[in-house]
Amino acid sequence: MTETLQSKNSCELILALDIEEREDALALLAKAGPELKWAKIGLQMFTKYGPDYVRQIADLGKNVFLDLKLHDIPNTVAKAIESVGKLPIQMLTIHTCGGKEMMRWAIEAQENVNPNLQLLGVTVLTSMDQTSLDLLGIQQSPAERVSHLAGLAKDAGMTGLVCSTHEVQTIRQTHGDHFRLITPGVRPAGSAAGDQKRIMTPAQARAVGSNYIVVGRPIYGVEDPAAAVAAINAELNA
Repeated sequence: MTETLQSKNSCELILALDIEEREDALALLAKAGPELKWAKIGLQMFTKYGPDYVRQIADLGKNVFLDLKLHDIPNTVAKAIESVGKLPIQMLTIHTCGGKEMMRWAIEAQENVNPNLQLLGVTVLTSMDQTSLDLLGIQQSPAERVSHLAGLAKDAGMTGLVCSTHEVQTIRQTHGDHFRLITPGVRPAGSAAGDQKRIMTPAQARAVGSNYIVVGRPIYGVEDPAAAVAAINAELNA
């Protein structure tokens, strides 16, 4: 680990390495420069390259957010966490909709294998909107669904959540600073929304109470990633 997790009153940038090839991801990290402290490895790259890829990113001096969104029966999730928790990672995601028992088993496994690992509960994906929930038969708005899952996560003992920036204020009003909040769906002004449906700018995300923002295309889709990182960090620290 190159740095400890930041306080719950700060906001940091995480680069989403949602890229097809390992070599391209490593080249991007080099271009992004030392001002970038965090990299997110998702399911796509982890299933393609495995644990060695995680170690390779960590060896570059980056903090690693392993975004696997684990969701299975409690014992299976616990065993998976026992496996990946031994890797040099600082954050790991599970789905809160797996239920309170699954989350409790996950927390126990995390505490046993890696006490410093921040376990994060994914609430409602930022690619989902009201229509998406309706099609699943969920009779709640995205905000209501997130609030319900946040309460369940708190009861289970979780201390970190992944949610849309649009639900951060509600979580803060209800739970104060209990949770460290990580928000995808953040786009600097003028950037394309892509597949995200509920987005904010970095400054807006920090203002509502996000602790970490996850950004991908606006960094890896430009000619000068280091300049993009610097601009986002400047916006977060303004």
